[in-house]
Amino acid sequence: MTAPADIDVVELEVQVPAGDVINYNLRNLCSALGVLDPACLAVETDGLTRALITIYKEPPLANIPAARPEDLVMDADGYITKGLYHDGRPARERLYEPGSGAQRSAVFGTTGAGKSRALQLRLAAEKRSGIVSWLADLKGGQSVPEAKGNVDWHVTTQEGSILMLLALVAVIEERTHRYEALGRSYFAINDPDPLLVGHIDEANRLLEKGAPYRDLGAYLVKEVGRTGRSVGVGINIAAQAGHIDELGGSDTLRAMLKEGSVTLLRWSSSMMQSLVSDGLLPPGTQLAPIPKRSGPPQLRSRFTPDEESETAPGSTAGTAYILGSDRPTAPMRHFRVGSKTPVPGLDPEILALYGPGEPPRLEEESHDAAGEAYAARPHIPAHLIAKLRGEDQGEASATPATTAGLRMPVGAPPAKPSAPKLTAAARILRALEDGPLQKQDLIAKVNGDGGPELSAGSVSNVLTALGKKGHVTTSGGGIYERITN
Repeated sequence: MTAPADIDVVELEVQVPAGDVINYNLRNLCSALGVLDPACLAVETDGLTRALITIYKEPPLANIPAARPEDLVMDADGYITKGLYHDGRPARERLYEPGSGAQRSAVFGTTGAGKSRALQLRLAAEKRSGIVSWLADLKGGQSVPEAKGNVDWHVTTQEGSILMLLALVAVIEERTHRYEALGRSYFAINDPDPLLVGHIDEANRLLEKGAPYRDLGAYLVKEVGRTGRSVGVGINIAAQAGHIDELGGSDTLRAMLKEGSVTLLRWSSSMMQSLVSDGLLPPGTQLAPIPKRSGPPQLRSRFTPDEESETAPGSTAGTAYILGSDRPTAPMRHFRVGSKTPVPGLDPEILALYGPGEPPRLEEESHDAAGEAYAARPHIPAHLIAKLRGEDQGEASATPATTAGLRMPVGAPPAKPSAPKLTAAARILRALEDGPLQKQDLIAKVNGDGGPELSAGSVSNVLTALGKKGHVTTSGGGIYERITN
């Protein structure tokens, strides 16, 4: 059924017989209802027998407004508004639960799905809400460059990430002892301490198989998630993969994410299978796929003039589902963040979203616990990096308790400083993680990753093999792109 011309929205409530579980195929449903553009159809299910189907004349999430500062100020219940659902209602995320404490969260999505802009939105909200933000941008600082100077601590390397996680655990321990002395069994925001959140962007680079500090990184992330809530220390990770094996392989980390807030942007089919098998989706949840581009499929006759047949597709970046919310199957889209067209250098609209002034800072009572790495920010002392890498021969006999100048938590695995020996194929696929590259740029990026130099011929041979296996595709002009679906 196609909505009449004078009706903008049609809503249907459907129910299957008792004993059955509602299930649907989005393409079949669109065909049955006469909906040409899947973006005009929203399906919400209760995971059991009922579903609410909403048909729109125009895609409801095509034109989401820019974020406003007032949306990003946390309310008394600990929520910020980060976008809109398909029906125009606010899509909110909880950063703090009164009487309980800090929240744990994760953002998953493929390349170009909008993770970086969603993180910018979150960091700007934290600054405007008086929350202390620590950020590890493992894309070399390129993922969210405007955050530098707008967060309390900013690192861009694997070693910096580990030192930051160690400091988070140390602050948790210090606050725990201090609250125990006060007879406090809960966290009250700004009484006496601010909320503190550690962010690991591109967390898969820290936690994937072969990463130099994988075991220690996974241990520290789950330790912050396990012990930080009641003293106001939270953790947020952003990653391309949703499979637990790419996030440290930890059962505890899996449980932590299931109990926290998970935002799912556009995914690959393998990612969706992993989320289901890992139990990160609520039982019975079925989500309509988010396409890479919006708009109905185009059939172009050879007899139709080009100017009549060409329709520029729109981006779906920022479209997501907020799992664990009260509407996990309702599509939403994050507010627009930044300029509509790329700008040279830092984006002034994003800087304006953060607002003026210094970011909130860690309380002085916890400075000693945060340690030397925090005190020396934004620079990390070379001897701390050397200790993590195992290059400080003078400390060869040091116990794990003194590693990196910070007290290592009891039970933490040792750091493994040796660089991973990646195959040429793995290095090429990693170089293409951030988007398509021309061949000469790809070769330069691969040879700049610290591994053995590869010749142009070797890169060509590996690209051919990856193409045959369906991992890489190429278009005109010698541009190569990683296939994520």
